[in-house]
Amino acid sequence: MESLGALVGSPWIYAAVALSVLLDVFLPVLPSGVLVIAAATAAAAGTAADVPDILVLTLCAATASVLGDLVAWRLAWRGGPRLDRAIARSRRLTRAQERLGVTLVRGGGALVVLARFAPAGRSLVSLGAGAARRRAREFLPWSALAGLSWAAYSVALGYFGAHWLGATWLATAVSVGALFGAGAGAAFLVRRRPLPSKAP
Repeated sequence: MESLGALVGSPWIYAAVALSVLLDVFLPVLPSGVLVIAAATAAAAGTAADVPDILVLTLCAATASVLGDLVAWRLAWRGGPRLDRAIARSRRLTRAQERLGVTLVRGGGALVVLARFAPAGRSLVSLGAGAARRRAREFLPWSALAGLSWAAYSVALGYFGAHWLGATWLATAVSVGALFGAGAGAAFLVRRRPLPSKAP
C-alpha cells in the first residue's frame, strides 16, 4: 500500500498507467483500472500543481488503450494459420470474430465500446478484429472511442469518489466496485446483443 501511495504521487504514475493499460490487452488480469482509479483519487486530494493531473492521466490511459488495441489487432492480422487454429478452438474468440466481421463493416462499433468495459472483452475484440482482417479505418475510430470512454469513466470514478468519500482507500474501493459493476453490465449486454445479420 505504501509503495502504491508513493507511486501515484510521482511522475512515474503516468508510465505505470500507460504500461499497465497497454499490456492488459494481452494480460487481462493486470489491475490497470484499479491503478487509474487510485491515481485519480490521489489527484483529487492534491493541488493543481501536484501529480497526477486529471487531464494528462485520462489522455495517458486512453492513448495506451488504443495503442494496445492496435498492437493486438496487428499481431492477430499477421498471425496466420496458427492463430486461426487457436481462435477456432476458442468459442469466445470465434463468436467475437463472427460478430465483428459484420458489425464493424456496418458501422455498429458500439460492440467495441461495450467490450472495452467487459472483463477480457478488449482482448477478444482486438484479436477478433485482426483475425477477421478488419481494416484500420473500420476498427481504429471505435477503439479510440472505447479507450477514451473507459479512461474518462475510470478517472471520473476515482476523482469524484474521492470528493464524495474523501481521498481514502474506502473511496478507491467503492470506485473500483463501480468499475467492476460496469464491467459486469457490459459483459451481460455483449452476451445478450444479437448477432447482426449479414448484409445481402
